[in-house]
Amino acid sequence: MSEILFDRSICGNPAESLKREWLETNGLGGFSSSTIAGANTRRYHGLLMAATEPPAVRNLLLSKLEETLIVGGERFELSTNLYPGAVHPEGYRHLSEFRLEPFPIWTYQAGGVTVEKRVFMVQGENTVVIEYETDADCRLELRPLIAFRGYHSLTHANSSLNGHLNQSDGLFSIHPYGDLPELYVAHNARSLERRGHWYYHFEYPIERERGLDFEEDLFCPCVLEFDLAPHKPATVMASTVTHSPSEAASLKANEIDRHAASSGSDSLFKTLSAAAAQFIVRRGKLYTVIAGYPWFTDWGRDTMIALPGLTLATGRFDVARDILLAFAECLDRGMLPNVFPDAGGTPEYNTVDATLWFFEAIRQYLERTNDTEFVRTRIYDRLKDIIQWHLRGTRYGIHVDTDGLLIAGDSNTQLTWMDARVDGRAVTPRSGKPVEIQALWYNAVKFTARLAGDYGEEDVRVFHEELAERAAASFNNAFWNEEAGCLYDAVDGDMRDSSMRPNQAIALSLGYCAIPEARARLILAAVERHLLTPVGLRTLAPFEPGYRGQCTGSVPDRDGAYHQGTVWPWLLGPFLAADLRFNGKNRVRELLEPLHGFVLSRGTGQIPEIFDGDAPHEPRGCFAQAWSVAEILRLL
Repeated sequence: MSEILFDRSICGNPAESLKREWLETNGLGGFSSSTIAGANTRRYHGLLMAATEPPAVRNLLLSKLEETLIVGGERFELSTNLYPGAVHPEGYRHLSEFRLEPFPIWTYQAGGVTVEKRVFMVQGENTVVIEYETDADCRLELRPLIAFRGYHSLTHANSSLNGHLNQSDGLFSIHPYGDLPELYVAHNARSLERRGHWYYHFEYPIERERGLDFEEDLFCPCVLEFDLAPHKPATVMASTVTHSPSEAASLKANEIDRHAASSGSDSLFKTLSAAAAQFIVRRGKLYTVIAGYPWFTDWGRDTMIALPGLTLATGRFDVARDILLAFAECLDRGMLPNVFPDAGGTPEYNTVDATLWFFEAIRQYLERTNDTEFVRTRIYDRLKDIIQWHLRGTRYGIHVDTDGLLIAGDSNTQLTWMDARVDGRAVTPRSGKPVEIQALWYNAVKFTARLAGDYGEEDVRVFHEELAERAAASFNNAFWNEEAGCLYDAVDGDMRDSSMRPNQAIALSLGYCAIPEARARLILAAVERHLLTPVGLRTLAPFEPGYRGQCTGSVPDRDGAYHQGTVWPWLLGPFLAADLRFNGKNRVRELLEPLHGFVLSRGTGQIPEIFDGDAPHEPRGCFAQAWSVAEILRLL
């Protein structure tokens, strides 16, 4: 039986079923996603979100299928939609079960008939397969609803849409707009009736909550009618390439085999290992990591933080090597790109920490694989060059100060992971010397010194060891807050930011740590006392003046709360790793139990980007986040 299964008590309750979101991905950046109730609650929900320029450019081609079951002349609507002031139809009333086994499967019961529906994507293609099986003779009508728009946009009824269908036996295609690909729909329907009308005013409540446009119109080009019988499934394959419905069985078997690779006896590890695979996608010939679904692309910082958990903890060592190479090839002026634009173009080098996390990802790769030849021949010289660029100075004023510590940016830049801005101003200004940046810098220099020693470059080793020693002494002198028994969050000249934040926990978790053990234990106690919640660490302690307990409202409201108290589950990774390191406490199982329960219920197999800082810690942001999943896998 599936670990993730919801019965009628959840499925038949819209207050619960509309909160649970499922996800299928195709290894290109494309995906299929909605709620288990079948109603789309986000603009990003849809059956075929195609990665038309993988992995970053995505377009929603097929939004959903309107489903009507016909038993003995009686019609039962299986779909659920949200309209202004109404839910129609109310197909969730017929939904008796939803499970992941390994892909999304729905069981409907109506008119004395049981119908099982499953959805899966084909790896390496913009193809989604939807199948329906039944235990008795009946009929099924499906009305495809198409959107054909960028995934950040919404569609509205318009006269420029070309509704012409190209039709042949078991296949039709439609090409509504010239700048988007043609959609091919293979099927085994007994008949196809051309339509060509709009469905108006679908409402997406999560978009409304986020202060964004939330209504959409969708176009129905036709109606497909199927005769269903035991062992005679109805099949629809929507794709940017042509297929035959007869291929569905073999494609399904491939998908089951692929999921079977996520093995292990541990329930949480097995579930999250399967989730991890959904973030690993192709960028050209190499791999990269989608930072989060449904709206992030591949980000340098997120990729490097997530790499150990997504790939090393799950035994995907070849993928880890590809990701490291993909980003190494994009190094420029000693910096790793943080953002690849959605529509191609020049990557954005606007972070101080992505490059430093690169060192830690390589360190963990080497520790897990002992692949010294790869690091020596493909990576080592690049690491030395990065250090030299930081010593000379690179973009955004990033350079090493006379005390050996790293200065980054000014009041107009946000170069750390706490990068939210409202009205052009930084919400959490951390210019100068942020605490985790110094720890990452020390870790990078120490690791480079170690490699130099391993590879027989003694002069290089001595140089980096001396640089690290100077940085360590300055770090402990400048950042220790004796009164609070923890570290300052940032130092800028004479300014000491004493805000209670989790970045100091990151400083304790890296391969090389400059902080004495006695201080480390005091830091961990302070972090646990003020920041630890059942689902992650708060980004700001509740007693601080700028604390925001809920990440809700308009875009400025949410950006204002993003790092001002909002809980980030990925931070459990650094905290619990440091706890084990300095306190000798292995509390991983104990402290992950609430998150485990979330994954198997509300999370539907995934961990979100963030939670509210205040109880009951409602999930917010992306419902599936790479580093959230990765750091829990690394801990396990």
